[in-house]
Amino acid sequence: MRKIVAILFVSIPLLYSCENDIVEINKIYSAEDAQVEVGKKIELLYSTNGKIRARLLTPELLRHHTKDPFTEMPKGLKMYFFNDSMVSESKLSAKYGITYEKSNEMIVRDSVVVINLKGEKLETEELVWNEQTKKITSNKFVKIQTIDEIIYGDGIEANSDLTNYKIKKIRGTIRLKDNPLGENN
Repeated sequence: MRKIVAILFVSIPLLYSCENDIVEINKIYSAEDAQVEVGKKIELLYSTNGKIRARLLTPELLRHHTKDPFTEMPKGLKMYFFNDSMVSESKLSAKYGITYEKSNEMIVRDSVVVINLKGEKLETEELVWNEQTKKITSNKFVKIQTIDEIIYGDGIEANSDLTNYKIKKIRGTIRLKDNPLGENN
């Protein structure tokens, strides 16, 4: 009986010393921290109807579990868009990206570059890609370089492979080569 009393005498203080103070725990981890998942060296594949449509690469991904969930790529990203035959039709790069789950939109900012299969290049500071419509849009200054011209404007609407685009407000065009008739436009 003395052994049992001795064990209880030693054990009871130990049980009380294991108590966690909720204030101390909250100092270490905030509710905001618990709502963010962090991933490093991430590769994501987007698919529709069982076919891969896009591939995203980013060195860091932050997934925020809030009322309106979103995912950030604060250290930049590269994205490749594919056709039905898994041929890369265009690629996109930017220094920052954010996606919103509810609207299926990705917004990329800072040194945004899109290059299509023909080598045409779009440069802007902000671009929105809608995963549902497969369209890219911007209301910011854009520069498009093709084989024979550079077009400057404010805003663009295009398909994700940049084969069909409309510049909203053209500021100017620079011809890089003379046309076959020898006239410059």
